[in-house]
Amino acid sequence: MTVEIPERLNLAAHFLDAHVDEGRGDRVALRTDEGNTTYAEVQAQANRFGNLLREAGVQAEQRVVIALPDSAEFVAAFFGTLKIGAVVVMVNPDLNDENVAYFLELTRARAAVVHIDAATTFRQAAGIAATPEAEVSSIASVARASDPGMLGELATSAGKPSDGILVASSDRTRSSARFLRRLLVVGDPDFNEELATSSDALECFPTHRDDAAIWLFSGGTTGKPKAVVQSHNSFVNTTERYAKQTLGYSEDDITLSVPKLFFGYATGSNLLFPFAVGASAVLFPERCTPEVLFSKIARHRPTILINVPTMINKMLAHELVAEQDLSSLRLSTSAGEALPAELHRRWDEAFGVELLDGLGTAEQWHVFITNRPGDVVPGTLGKVVTGFRVKVCDDDGAELPHGEIGWLWVAGNSRAIGYWQRMDRTMEAFRGEWYVSGDMVKRDADGVFTYCGRGDDMLKVSGKWLSPGEVESCLLEHPAVKEVAVVGVEDPSVDGLVKPHAFVVLSDADAADGAEAGPHQPGSQLVEELQEHVRTCLEPYKYPRDVTFLDDLPRTHLGKVDRGKLKAGTSI
Repeated sequence: MTVEIPERLNLAAHFLDAHVDEGRGDRVALRTDEGNTTYAEVQAQANRFGNLLREAGVQAEQRVVIALPDSAEFVAAFFGTLKIGAVVVMVNPDLNDENVAYFLELTRARAAVVHIDAATTFRQAAGIAATPEAEVSSIASVARASDPGMLGELATSAGKPSDGILVASSDRTRSSARFLRRLLVVGDPDFNEELATSSDALECFPTHRDDAAIWLFSGGTTGKPKAVVQSHNSFVNTTERYAKQTLGYSEDDITLSVPKLFFGYATGSNLLFPFAVGASAVLFPERCTPEVLFSKIARHRPTILINVPTMINKMLAHELVAEQDLSSLRLSTSAGEALPAELHRRWDEAFGVELLDGLGTAEQWHVFITNRPGDVVPGTLGKVVTGFRVKVCDDDGAELPHGEIGWLWVAGNSRAIGYWQRMDRTMEAFRGEWYVSGDMVKRDADGVFTYCGRGDDMLKVSGKWLSPGEVESCLLEHPAVKEVAVVGVEDPSVDGLVKPHAFVVLSDADAADGAEAGPHQPGSQLVEELQEHVRTCLEPYKYPRDVTFLDDLPRTHLGKVDRGKLKAGTSI
């Protein structure tokens, strides 16, 4: 089935305005504990945000940072930005000032929509301050030195201190302050009043399907995140291919997500996908815990749960897991990190809800390999989504036969434009129609893919490939293991030799003989037991040469295990 995408395409028109234009504006779009919001109400609020961004001087193709908790305001700011042809940059609202400064400097954002709780952090990060009218002359001198084009706007804003007029406070942050014109602070009484009185009428800018729409950020575990520039086309293509044709999203669905909306996995599964079919999404601002998740399921009775392996593990370990009613769910998805077969088995046993593991990347926006309803193979990623092509290649790009581990190459109509200001990485990763992932996989004769790990996480032991995920899945079968990550650590006694090292969070630390948080003591009974467990279940060379017990595994800004920290030993 082909997907026809018009040349003129704006995501706000496609996913939001179309419902109102076609008479579905009274359908519930968003569900929160405070009440429901219809599509017509989301559209009106999005138009108000778009008009305020225009008044702040934001033009088409310029970036707008959104740092909000999951809420109706997030959705309105998201679509309001798109409606004026600007580009959405979603970031975690809980970032510290150093990370905020990185994103502001990288994006050259003209405006940032932030929650009042994050406003101080953003002002500090950009080297800015809310400036009273008396300081206009000093602001003007900064503006003249950095960007003469700002002078007109500064003059018109001088009488409105609550607008948060911006001034660079140091050379380090001046580059970001030069571009950032305004903070729109959701929750500030003055801004809330201004938003409420803004016009709720706004026509969509006629963006091209290949125009940049959203910047996503790579989820790598080392270095600063790379900005992946994605077009309007990509989001519509994957919505049609994966959400509609593969998972069967319908207007009767209610979605609930563990990851927050700033994470591309949730942007699709808990916003664009339900909006594409006139369904509704459950949003909540608080941090997701098993207790919070169980309460939202009980209250809103979702039909689709967007999940990740870390939370799956926490749900299963909860003391009240046997009392939970997940019968409203017709399916749950899993992505973001590998889902071990043992964890999948325990989920099936506890909840009986079909769990669909899959793989996607920011560079192809979302999931392109997945298990399907009625066709699930635990411990695997499933098969390629229709409309995408995947091959397994060696280091030289030659395709490998079934059963061999190699690099994942993927082609499809959701390919990113490239990495912002990283032409070197763009040329390395994007080769014609193909995106060359850093992931390693293998494919069987039936076209079912198994995830083996990130290329920089894979290990060569005794001349053979070792998949950390395979060892992790094996260790999870041991009753003492709650969570585990296996990485390659250099052996100090043998220069350059890398050995598998397991970092383990115990199910019950008090019951584990000889195990304490921190590096283990040689000869620990439990260490030997875990090593022997792997030797027995897998090929002997795959056993972890060392085991360290931790209270928790370190995480990246996207919630994935930070393997870089584990390798460096900085978390121990």
